[in-house]
Amino acid sequence: MLDNIHHLAIQVRNIDESISWYREKFNLNVKYQDDSWALLEFDNISIALVLKDQHPNHFGILKDNAESFGSLKKHRDDTKSIYISDPSGNSVEILDKKSVVGNPKL
Repeated sequence: MLDNIHHLAIQVRNIDESISWYREKFNLNVKYQDDSWALLEFDNISIALVLKDQHPNHFGILKDNAESFGSLKKHRDDTKSIYISDPSGNSVEILDKKSVVGNPKL
């Protein structure tokens, strides 16, 4: 079975302003929101809106064995993940699938 991309993360200046813009333009659900990031759910993928000083631009991949990539960090939404870099320096978030699937906060 192939791995699943959970989200793409883009840096924004203001979370509330960006959520308003995306809601006005597109049909989506706001799955999570706080002062430093939000998760917008589309039919086929989610987009995380992140602040530059909080998170890098990245994409998140769900993995059953996320801990094999290193020590996982628990986040405020109760997910666990680790950031790694590909050979070109792009950030990739490896998400512990068990902490994401069925998470009531997401």
